[in-house]
Amino acid sequence: MIRKSLLVAVLTVISLFAQPVEKASPGLKNLMESTPNNQTVSAWITFTDKPQILTKLGPGTIVSEKSLERRKKYLPEDKLIDFTDIPVNPDYILQVEASGAKIRHILKWFNAVSVEATPQALQKIASSPSVKSLDIINKFRKNYELESKNYTTKSTPTASPAATHSLNYGNSLTQANIVNLPAVHDLGLHGEGIIIGVFDAGFNNLPHEAFAQMQIIARWDFVNHNSGVGDSTDLGVGTHGTHTLSIIGGYMPGKLIGPAYKAKYILAKTENTASETPIEEDNWIAAMQWADSIGVDVTSTSLGYLEFDPPYTSYTWQSMDGKTCRITIAADLAVKKGINVFVSAGNEGTNATHNTLGAPADGDSVVTIGAVDETGVRSSFSSVGNTVDGRVKPDVMAMGSYVEYASAYYPNTYEYGDGTSYSCPMAAGIGALILQFRPDLSPIQIRNILRSTASRSSNPGREYGWGIINAYQAVSQAFLPVNLQGLSLKRSGKSITISWSTGTEKNDSGFEVQKSFDGSSWITMGFVKGAGTSLERHSYSFTDNLVNGDAYYRLKLIDNSGKFVFSETIQSQFHVTSFALNQNYPNPFNPATTITYTLPEAGNTVLKVYSSTGQLVKTLVNEFQYAGPYEVQFNAVGLASGNYYYQLEYKGNILTRHMLSLK
Repeated sequence: MIRKSLLVAVLTVISLFAQPVEKASPGLKNLMESTPNNQTVSAWITFTDKPQILTKLGPGTIVSEKSLERRKKYLPEDKLIDFTDIPVNPDYILQVEASGAKIRHILKWFNAVSVEATPQALQKIASSPSVKSLDIINKFRKNYELESKNYTTKSTPTASPAATHSLNYGNSLTQANIVNLPAVHDLGLHGEGIIIGVFDAGFNNLPHEAFAQMQIIARWDFVNHNSGVGDSTDLGVGTHGTHTLSIIGGYMPGKLIGPAYKAKYILAKTENTASETPIEEDNWIAAMQWADSIGVDVTSTSLGYLEFDPPYTSYTWQSMDGKTCRITIAADLAVKKGINVFVSAGNEGTNATHNTLGAPADGDSVVTIGAVDETGVRSSFSSVGNTVDGRVKPDVMAMGSYVEYASAYYPNTYEYGDGTSYSCPMAAGIGALILQFRPDLSPIQIRNILRSTASRSSNPGREYGWGIINAYQAVSQAFLPVNLQGLSLKRSGKSITISWSTGTEKNDSGFEVQKSFDGSSWITMGFVKGAGTSLERHSYSFTDNLVNGDAYYRLKLIDNSGKFVFSETIQSQFHVTSFALNQNYPNPFNPATTITYTLPEAGNTVLKVYSSTGQLVKTLVNEFQYAGPYEVQFNAVGLASGNYYYQLEYKGNILTRHMLSLK
């Protein structure tokens, strides 16, 4: 016979666990109810507030100086840090630990901690007024079956002729050629000065010759919470990470050369490959916070997870909307902080009715990479879009079939394998080269450049995105030693004065003025020295006194290293008797910008702004105008960030330019 007091105690315990935890998500409630109290579950604990220290401490005490330096390139001085950067209240962390829960990661971006805790401990945590909510940690299982099918020999080895390129790519030439990488290396770009973070399942063969010159400045195992990222007695095998790291940064002439082999690297072990242990997304989020603190510029992650083990409820294709998965939210937040985030689309192939993406490939701001074979045809396993909210994914493609990489087990040996995991590091490395060329570019600008220069940029779709990357064209479009904001011509007798102005100048050596009588054969007229590096707007002019008939003029923009380019977005080429539509300034802009144009004679004039999808946004001008210069303001308040096009129609002629709104 059970004593009454004991019966009351038993009923009290039953009552305690029968009561729902109001702050817990439905998934976590179900898990708590089905888990014995001698076992733990993984959970998010989100707090109500943070310490009010933002106004008391300088930015350098909250995030690292290197992180601040990166952010200064994209953000106003008073926006370098925000609520997400403030540390979690240490008193709240102590309260969680006092419940008996074990802290997995402190996640300041979400004002949360991830824990391992018994259901009883979670009940106690939920009773605290400092706790806002509790939620399940989604646990993923990545399918490595496809990507574990390695080939130790290649049927048709393709050596890189020494006379063709400045580097000998050996059998990695095919994967480099398909994205036009050698031409960028020939420009002298190899990733110098860029910090790249590689997030993967560990890195187990770093003594390999392909890594002999690699600069690895930091490493951490977020699965086992130690500094060892190779194989040991810990959970997880580092085969996959060895492969992806060698693709992005390996260097052994005649065998393998990655795009960014002279960059600095930080290595994060975020995935547990143990077949019975699902992978947990908080590892990745903690790794991204860590990478941000170091000052990472680019990250490469070969993820793509949808399913995880019962009793957990899986993310599905319907979750791929850019706002449901925590890992996706964190990836987009990293981009907001100035980090270029590259992720694999996934290995789930095609579904005719819906997307097959895996988080965080659905992120609005990340660069999602699909895979093609060596002929440029989409690999059958490469996941497809679009996102549930209608955005085109993937963004761009690189080679993911029969890709060469360093062996994970054998010294100085190379193998081949398939997977979107192998297309992502190639794309991320190219992103690093663009950033090296133009350090002032934001992640969104780099993503847009990759899209606009890819093989299917005029017709993006759910299988190929904007197409296969063209690294050389992307760098050429990115190259902009100055922010050229206008170019105009004024005739006086036989003299023509070319005038232009600039915004913020970066590494500007000067401008070579060129003239052509047919629009194709150019001669140099003179050189105008630039301002070097300046935060101020500058105006320049050059007068051509030897004009015989009509002529065309353009500027060759040259930086201090001697590199130059004629970019489609900044190249100004005007016939002296024709009408002109100038590049808007500032560009990018937020929220307003100025559009200028010149009419050689009177006529009806129409100026319209369109979205990147061709939808009319606003008609700025629709009237009869006399000859002369005009200036029109365009305000994008209430409009989304992104590319816009403005079009000038005049006497049957149409001129179009694009501009970028960044908010």
